[in-house]
Amino acid sequence: MRSLLFAPGNHARRVEKALTLGADGVILDLEDAVAVSEKASTRPIVIDALTKPRSGKLYVRVNAMTTEWCYADMVAVVRAGLDGIILPKVEHPHELQAADWLLTNLEREHGLTRRIDLIPIIETALGISNLVRICRSGTRTRRMAFGAGDFTLDMGMFWSRSEIELLPYRAACVMESRAAGMEPPMDTVWANLRDTEGFIASARHAAELGFQGKMCIHPDQIAPTNAAFSPGDATIAWAQHVVAAFEKAESEGLASIQLDGQFIDYPIVQRARRVLESVR
Repeated sequence: MRSLLFAPGNHARRVEKALTLGADGVILDLEDAVAVSEKASTRPIVIDALTKPRSGKLYVRVNAMTTEWCYADMVAVVRAGLDGIILPKVEHPHELQAADWLLTNLEREHGLTRRIDLIPIIETALGISNLVRICRSGTRTRRMAFGAGDFTLDMGMFWSRSEIELLPYRAACVMESRAAGMEPPMDTVWANLRDTEGFIASARHAAELGFQGKMCIHPDQIAPTNAAFSPGDATIAWAQHVVAAFEKAESEGLASIQLDGQFIDYPIVQRARRVLESVR
C-alpha cells in the first residue's frame, strides 16, 4: 500500500475520477472534506461509488468515534465493495475495539465474507501517548496512519518544510507498529500542493524511516509517492548482486564477506532479500 488518495465524498465526479487514477487505494472522505450540513446527504454518493470500477482498493474515512456521525457513517457504508474504514483521531484502544465490534456485526448482517480493513489515524498528542495500547488493542487493525495536520494543530507546533519536528512521532509510529507485529504505517499527507520538491523529499524521508506508503490529497502526488515507496533499478541491482554473492559464499562455508568494499553479513542479506520480495 504505497499511495492512498483522498477524494471528497460529496463530489460524485471527483470520486469517479479518483477511482481510475492509479493510486493503490482511494479514500472517500466523509470527515474533514464534508461540511456538517452535508454529512448525511454525502453517504449515498459514497455508497454508489462502491459499485464503480476501480484500479485499487476503496476505503471510506468516516467521522471520529467521538462524533454524532460515526455510527451512521459505518452503518451506511459497510457493504459489498468496501475494502476498509479509515477511522480518524483515534486516541484510545477502546475506540478501535468498538469499531471492530461494529464492523463484525455489520459484516454478519450483510453476509460479507471478506473482512473489512480498519486503519486508525493517529493525529493528537493523546493518540501518540497511547500508541503502545492502541497498537496492542487486539483488533483487526493491521496498519495505522499518522496525521501531521491535526497533530501539529493539537500540539501548537509549526509544521515546517523540513518536518524535522515530526521525526520523533513518525519514528514512534514505525517502532510501535513493528513491536506489535503490525505492518509498517502510512505517512501523513503533504499540504503544500505547489511545493512538489518538498513533497518528494517528505515521501522519501518517510520511506527511509520505515513507513510503507503515504496518504495523498492530489492526483499529481500519486506517481511520486509510488516511486518513493518502490525500490529503484539501482537498489534492485544491488540486492540481486548481494544475494547472489552471499549465496555463493555461504555454499563455501562463509557467513560474512566483503563486496565492493562493503561488509556483508546476514542482516544486510536479509535487507537485500526484502527488496527482491517487495519487487515480486
